[in-house]
Amino acid sequence: MRLLHDDSLSLLTRGYDFGAHLWRRARPGARAVPLVLLGRDALLVRGPDAVELFYDPEIVARHGAMPSIVQETLFGRGSVHSLDGDEHRERKRVFVRALYDDAEVQRLLPLLEQEWGGELDAWVGGAERSAYDAAVGALGRAIMRWAGLPGTAAARTRWAVRQAQIVDGFGVPYSPEYLLAVGNRWWSDRHARRLIEAVRAGALDAAPGTALHEWAHHRDSAGELLPARLAGVELQNSFRPMIAVARFVAFAAKELHDRPEWRERIAAETSMRGRLTEGPIATAFAQEVRRTAPFVPMLPGWALVDVEHDGEPLRAGGRLVLDILGTDVDERSWERADEFAPDRFVGVEDYEQLTAFIPHGGGDVERGHRCPGEKLAIAGLAAAIAALSDPRVTILDRGLDVNRRRLPTKPSSGGLVRRAARCPFPHG
Repeated sequence: MRLLHDDSLSLLTRGYDFGAHLWRRARPGARAVPLVLLGRDALLVRGPDAVELFYDPEIVARHGAMPSIVQETLFGRGSVHSLDGDEHRERKRVFVRALYDDAEVQRLLPLLEQEWGGELDAWVGGAERSAYDAAVGALGRAIMRWAGLPGTAAARTRWAVRQAQIVDGFGVPYSPEYLLAVGNRWWSDRHARRLIEAVRAGALDAAPGTALHEWAHHRDSAGELLPARLAGVELQNSFRPMIAVARFVAFAAKELHDRPEWRERIAAETSMRGRLTEGPIATAFAQEVRRTAPFVPMLPGWALVDVEHDGEPLRAGGRLVLDILGTDVDERSWERADEFAPDRFVGVEDYEQLTAFIPHGGGDVERGHRCPGEKLAIAGLAAAIAALSDPRVTILDRGLDVNRRRLPTKPSSGGLVRRAARCPFPHG
């Protein structure tokens, strides 16, 4: 009988609108709504209190909550995303050390400047391609150089395209794209493992402090080197999230097309500052893109104990599901929650203190499951937004529709960009 009430098919067919569908069957203003997922009782929760509940390690565990066909394709078998407790904290410390420090952001900035400058020059020179495709290449090359990976620019671009396809295909297990993602995962795991083995054998130099060096030499709590396969998986988890930011770049292109006044503000800021990176207005725009177009609509966890939230019970062993999108646009937590308003982030320095802002997860970075590469992602997205706001290029209105049923999604064209009809700068 429970299978007749299972909501799993509805999740596949409704995608990003699944949460809104469930809230319509709950009482007005509800913070929790019961459902059935994959044959198990579950509870969908939203809002700041729900974030604190979901990321409490005494109450919720992540291990095994994500279906394996998603977990192993996107993150890799045995990755940090599937761990809990001491094992998770020990592995997470490496990510925090390699990604989270402000010095690591500063090390990435000149690479972003160079790569996005090159993409902008290509557009001005007559190339026509999408913001998404440009971002896969620019962000991929920048983050791989930052991570200490060897290879030519063309080789880095090719690997970035494979990584982007893994991200594109993991959420559609009913399609051939998923099989392609599985194949690209196999290829990427093999390539990353060989890089780790080459560093350990002394055949490849890895600069200290880079992600390649960290994972090649990392030892677990027992003092043992991680298996080369697993170290390669975590190496990819250090740089693939930046490539996934290309989806945000596609949404940014759409929003910039629809809001020319913001393009003008960002272009003026970039011109005044003389660089594409770290513009406060571009960063605020990037944050609003992340708020309104999160990568996934929700995240699952296992209830370790009996839970009650907003009057709705969930027994231990059931799935507690955090509504990411519903929290990021929660009308109780945000003024003008349903509006795209980048000004809400102008002057906000510590976005991690905004409990209801969870496009890259919530909780504490060092002890919880919040993504330690979030600052890198914001820097990459802001640089892309500055490049897309350049008055020498234009964003076409073709293919800006979004299929909200597909996970993950983006504007269908990726945001086509080409040289503006009339260049505003005189030629010398």
